[in-house]
Amino acid sequence: MKRRSFLTAGAGAVSLSAFPYHLFAGTTQKLASDVVTLGPRKIKLSRLAMGTGTNGAGGSSNQTKKLGLEGVAYMMRAAVDNGVNFWDSADQYGTHAHLKEALKKTPREKVVIMSKTHASTETEMKADIDRFRREIGTDYIDILLLHCMMDADWPQRKKGAMEYINELQERGIVRTKGVSCHTMGALKASAASPWVEVDLARLNPAGVAMDASPAEVIPVLKQMKASGKGIIGMKIFGAGKLRNKTDECLQYALSQDVLDCFTIGSENVNEMMELTKKIPASSTRG
Repeated sequence: MKRRSFLTAGAGAVSLSAFPYHLFAGTTQKLASDVVTLGPRKIKLSRLAMGTGTNGAGGSSNQTKKLGLEGVAYMMRAAVDNGVNFWDSADQYGTHAHLKEALKKTPREKVVIMSKTHASTETEMKADIDRFRREIGTDYIDILLLHCMMDADWPQRKKGAMEYINELQERGIVRTKGVSCHTMGALKASAASPWVEVDLARLNPAGVAMDASPAEVIPVLKQMKASGKGIIGMKIFGAGKLRNKTDECLQYALSQDVLDCFTIGSENVNEMMELTKKIPASSTRG
């Protein structure tokens, strides 16, 4: 059976009927709290990242709307208590303040923080990094990404910001850098760019909210891995559209050697706890 044979699409709907678990079954159990090494800067972080923007735009997200400042902060701290130390935020999600609140009761050195910027120029990047650090309450950002690349020529469009991020790395303000991609052209440009150390890539078995089909995306991710880049998976549940297929999506993600780790946006503590239970079960499911 070919791995694509279980994908079926209807009018506005995608099904994972007859998912071939045996094709993606692992022999080694994996945990949400497993410590993995990301990219050439060798950032140590948990396999699971706590996402804060299942659908994030205009300075808010599902998480901020449903849980508020204290609720998101509590969920992030609960994740750390369960070994999940990777916090995924973005300026676009408006979640910097929520991380700052969580850090009031969590030592900074115990967590890895990722954020994302829309800056294109040096001036924009200078303003963003100062604001980000102030909003989060930290001297440094572990992972800084250029957010939502859609143009294949983004390395030219973002050159000013990229050069300034290089300076921030030299000063220890940013530990590692990269991009998140939202088109196939941008993804291929990321694979080809020596500047990129980390890529945030969309991947799930149904191809929902992805740059292209899994069969097209995975070879590009393999190219990235071969060149030493770190890869964080996103849209594991298709931006929430595959929430009724969590077992299938988790087993698929956990079987992909191209993914070092992945981010999922739980929307309450119970979801987060259930996710930490499902990951080991899905990693070896036959």
